[in-house]
This record gives sequence, C-alpha cells and structure tokens, in this order.
Amino acid sequence: MSEYQSISVRDAMNNIVSNKYLLPAVQRKFVWSIEQIETLFDSILRGYPINSFMLWEIKDKDVKQNYKFYQFLKDYVQKFGEDNIDAPAELLTNDFYAVIDGQQRLTSLYIGLVGSYKIKKPSKWWQADEYQTPMDKKRLYLEITKELESVIDNEKMYDFRFMSDDELAEEKKNNPDSFWFLVHDVLRFNDNSDVISYLIDNRLNGNKFAVATLSNLYSHLSSEKLISYYIVDDQNQDKVLDVFIRTNSGGTPLSFSDLLMSIASANWKKYDAREEMKQTKESIYSYGNPNFNVSQDFILKTILVLSDGDLRFKIENFGRDNIEIFEEKWPEIKDSLIATFKLLASLNFNDTMLRAKNAAIPIAYYIYKNNLAEEITKSTYDAEDKKNISKWLSMSLLKGMFGGTSDSVLKTMRDVIKAHIGGKFPFSEIVDEFKSNPDRNYLFTDDIIIPLLTEQYGTGTCGIVLNLLYPDVVLRYGGSVAEDHMHPKTVFEDKTKLAELQLDDDKLAFYKDKNNYNSCLNLQLLETLENTSKLSQSLEQWATSKGKTNDDLYIEKGVSLDIKEFPKFIESRRTVLVDKLKKILG
Repeated sequence: MSEYQSISVRDAMNNIVSNKYLLPAVQRKFVWSIEQIETLFDSILRGYPINSFMLWEIKDKDVKQNYKFYQFLKDYVQKFGEDNIDAPAELLTNDFYAVIDGQQRLTSLYIGLVGSYKIKKPSKWWQADEYQTPMDKKRLYLEITKELESVIDNEKMYDFRFMSDDELAEEKKNNPDSFWFLVHDVLRFNDNSDVISYLIDNRLNGNKFAVATLSNLYSHLSSEKLISYYIVDDQNQDKVLDVFIRTNSGGTPLSFSDLLMSIASANWKKYDAREEMKQTKESIYSYGNPNFNVSQDFILKTILVLSDGDLRFKIENFGRDNIEIFEEKWPEIKDSLIATFKLLASLNFNDTMLRAKNAAIPIAYYIYKNNLAEEITKSTYDAEDKKNISKWLSMSLLKGMFGGTSDSVLKTMRDVIKAHIGGKFPFSEIVDEFKSNPDRNYLFTDDIIIPLLTEQYGTGTCGIVLNLLYPDVVLRYGGSVAEDHMHPKTVFEDKTKLAELQLDDDKLAFYKDKNNYNSCLNLQLLETLENTSKLSQSLEQWATSKGKTNDDLYIEKGVSLDIKEFPKFIESRRTVLVDKLKKILG
C-alpha cells in the first residue's frame, strides 16, 4: 500500500471522464439519494473533510482480462438506469485505477458536476420503461445570492438543489431575486478571474455573498486537493477483496447480497451476472397487476435453494466452486423463476398479494426439480395441481409462514418437495410437516377466519381470500378476473341513492359501514369483461339475467337479493363464507 496522496475534485472528475478511474465488479450499485448528494456538496462548500478514498492500481494483464470492471454512472435514472456500464475491452489495455472505497461519493460528485439525476414524478405510475414513465430529469443548482434562512445542526447551510427545468422556471417565477447557478458550470472556470467575470456578466459582483460563495465553490472543487486516497497495488484479487470488505463497513451500508452479487459478477464466465439479474427482474416484472417486483436478494436466495446446498447468505456458500455450479444451473433456474411468476399471475396473484416474496421459492423449486417451466403455464396443465399450488400459497401468505427469518421454513419445504419429485405439488405433505410447529403452522381457527371476511376491496389479503373462494373462476379466466361489488358500491356512497331507501339511523349506519359493503362479504370474482358489463346494475337484476342461484352467490336459500334486505344478505354471506373457508382451509 502506498503513502497517502491527494487530488482535487476537478482532477478526479477528469480521471473518471477519461476512464482512468473505473469500478471493480465487487462494487454495489449507486444508492445515494438526491438529499445525500446535496449534503455532500454543502459539506464541501462549508470546508468539511469528505473522508479518504482507496484505489486499486490495476497493472496485471491477467486481472484486466479475468476481472470485470465498470464505468462510472453519469446520468442516474431511477429504476431504469441504475446499473453501471461495462468498461469495454479497449479501455483495459492501459493501466488504470479501480475504486474500492469511495464509489458512492465519487459517483455523487460526478452526477452533480457532470451528469443528472432522473426520478419518477410524484403520484405517477411506473410504466414499462423510462420513456413511458413520467419522470423528471434534474440537475444540481446552487442559489448563490443568499444562504438558507434557517440552518439546523447537520443540515444544509447552502441551498444546493436538484431541479428539473420546470422546477427551475417555477422557482425563478416565485423568487425573481434569486440566482440559481448550474453547478456543472463551475468546471468551465480556469481560474478565479473567470469566476469574477461570470459574476460581473450576471451583475452579481456587488453581492458579497455571491462573490464569496462562487469563489469558494471554485476553489474547493478545482484548486484544493480535497480528495485524499491510498493506493493498493497488490494484484492478488482475493487480498483486494478482503481489503474491500474491511473498508466498506461505513457510509451507506453495503448489503450482503450486493457483495455476493459482485462476487458472482466477477466469477461467472458464460453469463454476465448483473445483466442476467436485471433481465430476470424485468421478465418477472412483466407479470402481475400490479407487477411483481423482486429484489436481488430474492433471486440470490432462490439460486441457493434451487441448487440444493446451504441456503444461508454466507460468503463460503458463494465460493468459486459453488459459483460455477450456480452458473451451470442458471438457465434452468432462470426459466423456473420466470415460469413461477407467470403461473402466479395466471392464478390471479399480484405484487400486493405476494407480500412475502420468499413464498414463491418453493413453487420455483417444484417447477425446477420437475422440469415444468414450459408446461406449468399452459392452459392444458393439470388443473388440480394448479389449484393446490394456489391454495398452498394463499394459506402460507395468510398465516405469515415466511415472515421474519424464513431459512428453516424454506429448507423444510425443500426437503418435502424433494422427497416427492415426479409427483404433484405436495400440498398435504407440506401442511402435515408443520402440524407440530407451534409458531408456524397451517391451523386456521375462527379467530383467524372471521376477520378475513372484512378485509377491504383491493387489498392483498382480500384478493387472497377471494382466490380461495373462487378457484374455478381463477382457473377458467386466468389473470383476467376482477373483484366485483355484488351490491354496487355506488349505492352505498351516493347520498341520494341512500336517501331513496328511507333507512332509519341504525340501518343507515350499517349501509355506510365499509366493513359491510366494501369487504369480502360483498365481493365476488368475475371475469373482467363481465365485471365491466355489470357496471352499477343491481345484484337482483344481474343474478336474474345470469341465472345465478343463492348457492352460486354463497348465501342461504330464501335470502332476498333486494338492496333493501342488505343487512340480511351480509349476515347470510358471513355464515356461509365462514363455513366455506373452514372447509377450504381444513
């Protein structure tokens, strides 16, 4: 390791632009928020130290050829542009430095001084890509005419702010006396005379705060050597990895899966591990409504489970021998994972309902061990097997089987499924295996079942309950089903329609209670087009036109479907549904 050295921020940015600084595969993705970047620049302008950095000097030809390196991220795009680009082979012919401590800070400086930060507009929905998703491209500005009005300990003194063009225009409109300096432009100055010329051109040379602020910003970023660093020149990758682990314990915490993912990226030969993870997440995201959104941790955990080894997140489980096994099995694991979520979407599950993502792993294991990736999503696949998978998943989610640390649960389920390879999904065997477990079991008592019926429209739990109650509708129409208010919701939320019923106060309170009209007690699953065509038609009219009996609607014989008899309808539904769920849930 060399002696301590220093460099200016400007020179560091030039080294990034010229690709003299790159990132090794063991680095995680950029994770800093806009607020963290603004605070970093505020600290620099206030003269605070920004801590030391560590660089790995890459000279060895074998390291260059056998190790993966990335370029710095310049233009960050939330969700769609968070990954670093591979350093092309031609960049690796010369010697260069890999940043092993300081990536987040250097990337933040690079985005603030050279690039941009693009995020989804508030209250807008995610779409398929960044071009369809409403997003704001923000650049870093500094208000140089005055400091912030109130400065609280540990918060900003200077008004650094990432803004879009529209936000900048609005800010200028509301505060015409302000002057927002685009921080990118500080790198255009070659010396302090350029700073003074800029202030004169913008009639700010009489503003002492502006003169001092812009001069200090230029000085701190261009003249002063604020970045202190050590150079590791050892070419042994294992030793450098040890240094990396030891030096990345501070700042924004490095998740263990980030490190494991980085090790995989560095050792996979046939595939680009990061790109494969990205593609897998995108493929999974194409299913469900709302779409299934899985994490890197989830995919790594699935790899461990499906590879039949130790499924704990431990470095030794990601040694080179295991990594080779993972890569060899990856195509089948990937196909099984994607097939799992395609299946779940066809069984009317979505991301809201699948609140414990690990619950999908036993299904993926079943698909993987039985080579069902292609078959199980076909309409011709065994309906009873699909029903059992759906029922098992619903029960597991309702009982929170995968809450907290679930490694022991996953291992037990893996053992049961492995013992029944070649057969159907071992629903009963899994349930039986947990009978004696006092904390995690599939026992449903009245205290658990009855509250489920007042779960509200659109919630994950409500969706799960309806899937259990209407399995044949789900199997027949796949993911094209919708939650339908049997007695139309408009009746209960329209004051005029309620008034027409001439209800006394007690009855009116019952009709207006969401636990009655907006819960599972007044919901059913219908095919999407049928639900649309039903609109606000009364339940009585709709049932007559469709030939629906009380049995079909899960109410007792003789109970009226007239809206005026809504209290009796709800109580009857409660009685029937409790009995039905008891039978379904054993």
